Amino acid sequence: MERLRSSPLHTNISTALDKHLEVIHVVQSRRKDEIVNASNRQRQGASRCQDDRDVFALALAIKEMSVTTRKVRTTLWCAFQMTLPK
Repeated sequence: MERLRSSPLHTNISTALDKHLEVIHVVQSRRKDEIVNASNRQRQGASRCQDDRDVFALALAIKEMSVTTRKVRTTLWCAFQMTLPK
């Protein structure tokens, strides 16, 4: 869109995209932690209490990703509207 406009977009657009990417990485990390911890507990026969904490952390990360996804979609729509010819 910057190329179509021949000028940079507002800094809030880049900030929203960077935040969304950061949240995606957090969700990936939480998911990996959940998988590793679940497989370790399965081998050791440990309780499920820790498993619930992993799932809760993943759920919070997914909730945050949902919020940032909505913000990014709105931000990109605004950037698209600014890109369109008048």
